[in-house]
Amino acid sequence: MLACAMPARAMEQITFPSRDGTALTGWVVKPAGPGPFPAVVALHGCSGLWRASGGLSARESDWSARLVAAGFVVLLPDSFRPRGIVALCNDRERALRPADRASDAFGAADWFASQPFTKPAGIHLIGWSNGGSTALHVAGNRAAAGPRGFRAVIAFYPGCRVMLKRDWHTRVPTTILQGLADDWTPAAPCEALAQQGGARFVGFAGAYHDFDHPDLRLRERNAAYSQRPDGKVTIGTDAAARSRAISEVMAILRAP
Repeated sequence: MLACAMPARAMEQITFPSRDGTALTGWVVKPAGPGPFPAVVALHGCSGLWRASGGLSARESDWSARLVAAGFVVLLPDSFRPRGIVALCNDRERALRPADRASDAFGAADWFASQPFTKPAGIHLIGWSNGGSTALHVAGNRAAAGPRGFRAVIAFYPGCRVMLKRDWHTRVPTTILQGLADDWTPAAPCEALAQQGGARFVGFAGAYHDFDHPDLRLRERNAAYSQRPDGKVTIGTDAAARSRAISEVMAILRAP
């Protein structure tokens, strides 16, 4: 499996305000040249942006390198550490909800809009898991279609049950990418949400949570929320689904 390793020296640390007033840190990676470049805000999942070893998480590193190679500037906001949070995957009572994190995504868009190297009206949003749920909250917000909103939203394996109970409708083109075997954030509510709210749903047969990870062996882990009676969930790379998802994302980002 190909993993696009991103050298740490290519990352620039920045600070910017969330729209809720929190001072956030973020990491920016740019292609060579002055730009202007189309931009991507990339939202981490419930494990946070960093590995226990201290390095950037492999999924976000892989995607960032791939997007930069395709000509996009990427901003990875850290929603957790500035708030004193390490991870939330095993917490049923969460200190930060996806609805709250939507302010971080909008704050990132504000920062991009103020940069001379960012292409006007060229900001996209991608989120994974908890970040994918956040992306859906953003997509349903009126501000998403505003002058400092997003051109398109892509949500990888989000949780959709809560929004399905509400009158959620997307304000910008939105795509949900989900493994049909996911037992952490199940596909059926997201497929129903997409149909109800005007989003596009793309399901991958036999794929589990984290199917787009560059190299994660299929395994079980504990989680606060699970569809299984034993409280465990299945995670791991699915090479076929990953390849298709990469093609889907690139087609969305390159759409006129």
